[in-house]
Amino acid sequence: QVQLVESAGGLVQAGGSLRLSCAASGRTFIMYGMGWFRQAPGKEREFVGAITWSTGTTSYADSVKGRFTISRDNAKNTMYLQMNSLKPEDTAVYYCAARRSSYYSIQRDDYDYWGQGTQVTVSS
Repeated sequence: QVQLVESAGGLVQAGGSLRLSCAASGRTFIMYGMGWFRQAPGKEREFVGAITWSTGTTSYADSVKGRFTISRDNAKNTMYLQMNSLKPEDTAVYYCAARRSSYYSIQRDDYDYWGQGTQVTVSS
């Protein structure tokens, strides 16, 4: 089993930055692919970005490419999502996720473990 705990989100002005973290406990997740998803009101949960933990290979949704960066800290078993140049349309509940596979996936249904979610609000 893997437990995922996200840091608090927050309220930020458009153009600002915010960093989320996702701390994992339980089985080591060097074996896992990890991802970030988000869900805005009235919308489905969508892919934001993902990382293959062992190699650091990342993938991003087109909507965040060039603005968001995923990284990880092996020693702390923590994944990060650095969000820059935030836009009002980035407002959503952000979730981290892990899957029992060595590789990341961009598909929501491929993930086995989920964090509790954290609200990010970007004001215009």
